[in-house]
Amino acid sequence: MSFKSPFICVVLGVTGFLASSYAIECGRPPLLENRIVGGIDSSDGEWPWQVDIQKEVTGHICGGSIVTENWILSAAHCFPNPSDVSSYIIYAGRYQLNGFNPHQSMHRVRYVEIQSGYVEPHSGKDVALVRLVTPLTWSDWIRPVCLPASGTLFPGGMQCFATGWGNVRPDVPLQGAGPLQMVQLPIISQGSCQKMYQMKQVDILYDMICAGFQEGGKDSCQGDSGGPLVCQMLNGTWVQAGVVSFGLGCAEANQPGVYARLTSYSSFIRDNIPDVQLYGRGHRHQLGGTATILLGSLCAVLNLLRL
Repeated sequence: MSFKSPFICVVLGVTGFLASSYAIECGRPPLLENRIVGGIDSSDGEWPWQVDIQKEVTGHICGGSIVTENWILSAAHCFPNPSDVSSYIIYAGRYQLNGFNPHQSMHRVRYVEIQSGYVEPHSGKDVALVRLVTPLTWSDWIRPVCLPASGTLFPGGMQCFATGWGNVRPDVPLQGAGPLQMVQLPIISQGSCQKMYQMKQVDILYDMICAGFQEGGKDSCQGDSGGPLVCQMLNGTWVQAGVVSFGLGCAEANQPGVYARLTSYSSFIRDNIPDVQLYGRGHRHQLGGTATILLGSLCAVLNLLRL
């Protein structure tokens, strides 16, 4: 009978390993489990995937989002010379742009991958993957966002949030300590967005997604570039639908914010980050729970046989 006990312990050990391997779920802000134009202050830790991208001399230039412990997602136009990244600094766990941030960590950039064919934001392909020199350390304030598989849907009218430390009005920067701003915006269908921009002779391409209000009033703005547009799915997971790309002015009528549509870049992302979590069919963070349940059931059967 003694030969059964070690086998059961091995199974339990594997179960524990699988559970710990997937302990960091993307798109789940642990502290909240229970300016952007027209936005409000967020709470510290509310958007733990948000990062601040700075340059040594000029300071804050863009936002970004944590994808894995080694990779940040941002916009291509935030890196006009991707072959020279020596002056860039990435701050994770940051809440106040100008205040004290006890939970932040600072990281240098190893290199940047730009989607092939990128020229400028209005032509699309405005995404960048940023490889860090040193990995992030997970905490309640530093967590990854989920990225969508190619088939994930973000229909018109779906309520999402944009976050960042950009201007609160055109040419008016965030004041004071500068807490991270958030604004709720509905997704605008591609056809509706194209109609709004038709008079401006701006093409809304297949790899773009729009969010905002036809009447204006709320929007991302300069300095929010590269930051995330995230939507909460039915199971509570936050998934990034877009990357802040461009707009004409900020919060103007018939000129909603235009974002890089991430469902168009799942192959580009997966090719560069093989261990990325893509939300959709075969979503990785669910695997640990499924395997744990199956192995837990096996343990129960073996224990019955042991009696």
